[in-house]
Amino acid sequence: QVQLVESGGGLVQPGGSLRLSCAASGSIFSINAMGWYRQAPGKQRELVAVITSSGSTNFADSVKGRFTISRDNAKNTMYLQMNSLKPEDTAVYYCYAVLSRYYSDHDQQYWGQGTQVTVSS
Repeated sequence: QVQLVESGGGLVQPGGSLRLSCAASGSIFSINAMGWYRQAPGKQRELVAVITSSGSTNFADSVKGRFTISRDNAKNTMYLQMNSLKPEDTAVYYCYAVLSRYYSDHDQQYWGQGTQVTVSS
């Protein structure tokens, strides 16, 4: 069984910062890509940032220059540092991981339960 647990969400004022964490646990052989999606009320889920196993990153245009993504492979944990937050960043943020559970397993995508980020004065 694989679990992804997010933490770090909350309420922050515009211009503030938050750091989200996503910890993967359970039967894990290797983790390929990890990333974050977000979904605001009434909107489609949006890909925010991705990081590969080698550390390559990609970001949505809306967050470039404000968000950074990183991972600690030894801890199977990924982070999303969000700076200069705007009200339009308000959403539920979901992490995912593409991983294999054992040597001959195929990569599968797993999801966290989501964490609320609210940017408001």
